[in-house]
Amino acid sequence: MPRLARSLYAWVVLAVVAGALLGSLAPATGVALKPLGDGFIRLIRMLVGPIVFTTIVLGIAHMRDLPRVGRVGIKALAYFEVLSTVALAIGMAVAALLRPGAGFHVDPATLDAAAVAKYASSAHEQSVAEFLLNVIPTTLPGALTSGELLQVLLVALLTGVGAAVVGERAQFFVALVDSASQVLFRIVGFVMWLAPLGAFGAMAYTLGKFGWHSLAPLARFMGVFYLTCALFVFGVLGLVARLAGFSLPRLIRYLRTEIATVIGTSSSESVLAPLIDKLEQLGCRRATVGLVVPTGYSFNLDGTCIYLSLAALFLAQALDVDLTLGQQLTLLGVAMLSSKGAATVTGGGFITLAATLAVVPSVPVAALALILGIDRFMSEARSVTNLIGNAVATLVVSRWERELDRGVLAARLAGTAPAAAP
Repeated sequence: MPRLARSLYAWVVLAVVAGALLGSLAPATGVALKPLGDGFIRLIRMLVGPIVFTTIVLGIAHMRDLPRVGRVGIKALAYFEVLSTVALAIGMAVAALLRPGAGFHVDPATLDAAAVAKYASSAHEQSVAEFLLNVIPTTLPGALTSGELLQVLLVALLTGVGAAVVGERAQFFVALVDSASQVLFRIVGFVMWLAPLGAFGAMAYTLGKFGWHSLAPLARFMGVFYLTCALFVFGVLGLVARLAGFSLPRLIRYLRTEIATVIGTSSSESVLAPLIDKLEQLGCRRATVGLVVPTGYSFNLDGTCIYLSLAALFLAQALDVDLTLGQQLTLLGVAMLSSKGAATVTGGGFITLAATLAVVPSVPVAALALILGIDRFMSEARSVTNLIGNAVATLVVSRWERELDRGVLAARLAGTAPAAAP
């Protein structure tokens, strides 16, 4: 019992269940607890930029081998693109086969366009030039406070390469960044013990605001989406894991605390730092983890990709709009681009979907009002799939680099290795 009481995983699960019960039995109270979930996410978000910056800078600086940095980056990006495309294709195939939106016969005139506009006001169509300009921060320190992960990645990459080129003369700077990284990870450790409180508030609000009865008309769509995510995780990622020489179920068990936290907060961003730490404990080199994980949070969002393709076709079916093959391929291509850099906090997939639908005028953006009420529940599956996908990607790239400690990996996943020092 004392061991269970010290388990963050157990407390998060208990908090999720308690929040769901409170939100169902006392909706007004549940809605009032929304600041608990929002506050926890804000605590995590304030740390994400600096953590990603220090992790990437240290990863590149410690390599002292710029060709290797490029090699790891190219392998990671190639892997991300292939898996993201597979995720998008699976979402479209499942939507075409099961047709979850068929039979809804929704009249577009009845849709609440105002609700969608309020929720996704930032989802305006951008040109390539505007997108590139948004990736470049106005100031170097501004990248760490902008909330734009791609800006952080750009500045961290430049800083890391600069430190690697300077070499020995940059030792003091690298040591300073290393010290800052250790402090940040310790702060994350403190904040993570507030995860049960955040999960409790988030779940109480969700059930209090929308209620179980509001999910009935869209239960089929939710079921199909969850089924598709499970198919991708245990089918595609399971096969990838087997080819890489490790067990996916054991990896999921190893990451159970992070997964429970993501389910409670609907944000994979909330466990970025713990994920980096646990992957290092599995035998991956810090330099590789520091490059692959933060980059994957922008370019390897498998759950978001499944959601984009599946939801787009669901809305078309619900409105009785028959998309041509050309329109579906256009959606696929745009989704491949719009999913890159999609926010990993709650609602990011929804906003990205709004931007993606802009290329198909026959499916009005106002149609998003149909899934506005259940997006929070969809976000949980998206975030968990993204988390598992990035963990698998890191292990695969480490294996390709022949630097993965297979003995440590097997022992950790089997639960026979001693606990890592705090």
